[in-house]
Amino acid sequence: MSICMLTATSIFAKSANIMLVSQIQSPSSVTDFSIQKHLQNLGYDVQVVDQTQSPNQIKNIDLVIISSTVASKNLKQGWRQLAIPLLTWENDYLDDLAMTGKRSNTDFGEVEKDRHLWMVNAPHLLSANLTAGTLNVYQAQAPMSWGNPGLGATIIATIYGQPEKPAIWAYEKGATMDYETVAPAKRMMFFLNNDTFTNLNQDGLKLFDTAIVWLLSHTQKN
Repeated sequence: MSICMLTATSIFAKSANIMLVSQIQSPSSVTDFSIQKHLQNLGYDVQVVDQTQSPNQIKNIDLVIISSTVASKNLKQGWRQLAIPLLTWENDYLDDLAMTGKRSNTDFGEVEKDRHLWMVNAPHLLSANLTAGTLNVYQAQAPMSWGNPGLGATIIATIYGQPEKPAIWAYEKGATMDYETVAPAKRMMFFLNNDTFTNLNQDGLKLFDTAIVWLLSHTQKN
């Protein structure tokens, strides 16, 4: 991790409040609590809330993470319009967020087993100073989520050998997403699945940590 990256992490960790939306009663929620612990170890304040959380009642939160442990049909309305940076790997909810189209396995989906990404945007901060090309991000083969974003997105990586399946991508605030919807704040898709966070290797974690820093960069004080 670069000096710049370390500095950014230390700046945002002092004041950033993160909300992680989970299905707390799900067996897979144990992974969400592992994510909470990981981010807390980096210095962030992280609360895990259930999928019944209303986005209209959120206060003093700098970043929302929607885990794929949620049942997307049970999420409250309003996440699409939320003017707070949002990260998700729940591919089945990408269309509800207007981040992709609505066709399952065409606009969004998951691959059953893989461990490699194809890094396609090395100069971008979200590439975490990793080299362009094939990158192993898992310790062992596991599911990966993907989605096809709108034209306003910045694509960082695709599933290896499947360029039609972007796995890491993001919208800046104000970028055009799908259905001509304008992103009310930063939006980002990451390739995880329900229980794959603990399967990330060092490079996978570097990508994850960099994503958090990028999403929180709006909180930087001049």
